[in-house]
Amino acid sequence: MGCHRSGTNLLYDTLLSAGGFAVYRGYLPVYKMLVPRLGSLARLRNRERAVRTWLSSKGFRRSGLNADQVAAKILDQCRNGGDFIRIVMDEIASAQDVARWAVYDPDNLLYIPQIKADIPEALFVHIMRDGRDVALSLSTMGGFKPFPWDRAGSGLVPTALYWEWMVRKGQEHGERIPADYMEVRYEDLVREPRAVLEKLGTFLDHDLNYDRIQKVGLGSLQKPNSSFLEEDAQPVNRWKQKLSREQVMAVESVIGEFLEELDYKTDGTRKPGMREQLARSFYFGLLDAKLWLKTRTPLGRLANLEALELSDTIERAE
Repeated sequence: MGCHRSGTNLLYDTLLSAGGFAVYRGYLPVYKMLVPRLGSLARLRNRERAVRTWLSSKGFRRSGLNADQVAAKILDQCRNGGDFIRIVMDEIASAQDVARWAVYDPDNLLYIPQIKADIPEALFVHIMRDGRDVALSLSTMGGFKPFPWDRAGSGLVPTALYWEWMVRKGQEHGERIPADYMEVRYEDLVREPRAVLEKLGTFLDHDLNYDRIQKVGLGSLQKPNSSFLEEDAQPVNRWKQKLSREQVMAVESVIGEFLEELDYKTDGTRKPGMREQLARSFYFGLLDAKLWLKTRTPLGRLANLEALELSDTIERAE
């Protein structure tokens, strides 16, 4: 997990390439979409709707599971989002005859407390990347969109603030479960993979053999998941070539202090003024409010299920 464009795909594919993990190329956004949209899975009616929705999704179609079998287990055994994830992933792992599984979803960063409450033995790996590279990459792909009508995205500065908000949320949650939470730097994973994998393997109690990972090379290890398709697969400090001096100064004026806190070096000449402080307050407040409304109020029923790529138009309208 981690802010989007921080190397979450690279980290996930690295784990799967190590062997011993269930290989699942689907999307399982239980806490982000299914629970807010359909309500508590402790209620049978909501479980029935969740099952119908997920069985019509691309994520199910990629799972290779038997629909009747997995539906029966969810309806009988599931009482929360963690149960839903555990049942689905246990079934996939069992079908592949492996002992472990990992779930990929950058936004799980926001739901660590709920996930930990539902899956007490869960381990969390938070991958972080220089916010200037993240802002550049996200902006290239459309940018952070704080409002539904913002089709073009809001530019580098709001996107950089979104990165800081996401990373801070993950760190705040991780501080409460230090034994089960680990941070990995994207730059370290690219430059010193053996050292990073040794530490990560110890944390996960899993053999992350670098040579085997390179040989297997699943997903983004073989086909880069880059927003700059003409360039190398694992870029570090791309912002130095792609951003103008003015753009760098604008980004560092709002997230520079946090970059320094994370040991990313900055120019240090531009400090946040009143305008930048107002932007920080506005976007952080907006993001906090959106998350609270989605997870704590009936407005969560409006959660967009489009990313599930549903095949059943009835479920789209439900």
